Amino acid sequence: MSTGVIIVIVVVAVIIVAALLLALSPMRERARVRRRERELHQRRERVAGEHRQEAQVREQRAAVADRRARIAESEAQRERAEAQLHEERAALHEEGLADPELVQDHERERFAGTSAVREDDTHLDEVPETSGAANGDRATTGEREYAGTDPRRGAARETSDSTGTSDSNL
Repeated sequence: MSTGVIIVIVVVAVIIVAALLLALSPMRERARVRRRERELHQRRERVAGEHRQEAQVREQRAAVADRRARIAESEAQRERAEAQLHEERAALHEEGLADPELVQDHERERFAGTSAVREDDTHLDEVPETSGAANGDRATTGEREYAGTDPRRGAARETSDSTGTSDSNL
């Protein structure tokens, strides 16, 4: 083998190696870019998952807060209704329309002749059991109370508790 052939072989080998290096360099760059893209995609997926989890937790918190708000609104409406009820009761008392509620049964004679006890109310105990039966009324001994004759006392009776005292006396 002559020196010329060896030089040609070496030059060809160097050219092939150089060509491979030049060809591999862009291939390596593309592979490196692909690895970075893959890593970036994984990071995106991980962060998106974290955000979705946080969104789900916050959505649940918002749902609970909405429910609590509805409950609070209902309670506020109930409080307003109770306030209105007390305002109406106060107006009745101011106008003297609820005076019978202020006098208990054993005090009726003491307050006779006042707006708390009407004259015809003091004689209710003397009404015979059959007084309303001729007119088709259902007057019996137990029904000779205010509830059937005076609408204001009927309202007071509806608000009385189990001890027999009305709310206005408490």
